[in-house]
Amino acid sequence: MAANDATTVSDAGRSPYAALFRIPGAKAFCFSGAFARLPMSMMGLGITLALNYLYDNWTIAGVMSAAYVFSAAVVTPFYARLFDRFGQRGVGAKVLAVQVVAMLGFAFAALLRVPIPLLFVLAVAMGFTQFSFGALVRTRWAYVLDRAGRGALLDTAYALESAIDEIVFIFGPILAAFLAASVHPVSQLFVPTIACGLGGAVFFALRDTQPPALHAVEVDAAHGDDGPRLAHGVALDEDAERAAAHTRFSLRRLKTDGVRSRRSVLTYAGVIPLIIVFIVFNMSFTAFDTSMTAVMKALHLESVLGVQLAMIALGSCIGALIFGSHELKGSRWLHMVVFLVLMTIGFFIVHLCQGSLIVMGVFEILTGLTISPVFASGNLAVKETVPEESLTEGLSWVSTAGTVGASFGSMLAGIVLDHAGTGVGLMLPWICVLCSVPFALLGWMVTGRAARR
Repeated sequence: MAANDATTVSDAGRSPYAALFRIPGAKAFCFSGAFARLPMSMMGLGITLALNYLYDNWTIAGVMSAAYVFSAAVVTPFYARLFDRFGQRGVGAKVLAVQVVAMLGFAFAALLRVPIPLLFVLAVAMGFTQFSFGALVRTRWAYVLDRAGRGALLDTAYALESAIDEIVFIFGPILAAFLAASVHPVSQLFVPTIACGLGGAVFFALRDTQPPALHAVEVDAAHGDDGPRLAHGVALDEDAERAAAHTRFSLRRLKTDGVRSRRSVLTYAGVIPLIIVFIVFNMSFTAFDTSMTAVMKALHLESVLGVQLAMIALGSCIGALIFGSHELKGSRWLHMVVFLVLMTIGFFIVHLCQGSLIVMGVFEILTGLTISPVFASGNLAVKETVPEESLTEGLSWVSTAGTVGASFGSMLAGIVLDHAGTGVGLMLPWICVLCSVPFALLGWMVTGRAARR
């Protein structure tokens, strides 16, 4: 108790972010997980840049990117259940190996200019190997903070992860645009593949911070002549074999285990409205990226495209750090509604200022301040709603919703750009965010009613 008190006193004068990294093992899983997330900011844009260069058609590029993103979204909740059930290392190491092979296969196929139907199939296959590293990292934060008795820092941890997401989105587009313009139009597909492979390998090698698999095996203490059964909390002999078999990843265990009897996270109050919110407002980001890419191409300024795209992410990173260092009072849903309204206004002003790239950049940063708080509020709303044993699944549904929205956004933007031009394309972001506000209000109302019962 004295040690805990001393830690609390020492942390009182520190930044809450410094207190997070005093947790043993936190730095390792946080930074390796960040490195492994590079594909989320590079692959979609990379596919758009590569396909538009190869075929000079925004619709093909947008649909191909959407096919990849949407197929990834479809399987993300399935992978989340596997992670909850069998543990992060047991599932992740195997899926990661398949994922890297699939990503390399698509990159080499694009480099060789295989026919579009085959490339489309490879994009879908690549998407089916993707899972949410962000959900895995956030689940680890919830586990290690609870284990250390520092649950009050979870808001800060989730805000930090939102900031890391945005840092990834700052450097990812810059790197993708630079590689596409200066090295080769397909080269930007290889870099996130390597980052994912290396970062993921380190992440899954970290055992100490890995949350336990669902359904721990209860083992009684040794009594009389029953033989060795428990030593320092570790099951021995036959019990150890049963415990290992219970959490070992296999198709037979997946088919016969009682996981399916668990209540679906979709049945908890507010989860479905939250998913719709994340689908609709996430359409704005890929619509903005694709439309801005077309704007910069029309101006022959492709070399600075990455910098222009990074302005939004820079603002979001700053917003995440500010959000995480302050404890906001009131409902998570109220916070979400306020920030969505501000985001709508920001994107609307950006559209009005499209004649001046500098002014656009300033308002992109200001608009970005609202993005991470929306993501953090959504993840915290899930944490407060679903049970701990389903946390990865719940967080992955939010991630999946964002991925689905991103796929729709790039596809819609590609079609609009081909038929209506860049001016209309830049209207899509504020329209999408505005359409998400009613669903956020609905979720706030539903959760409020459930809390009063």
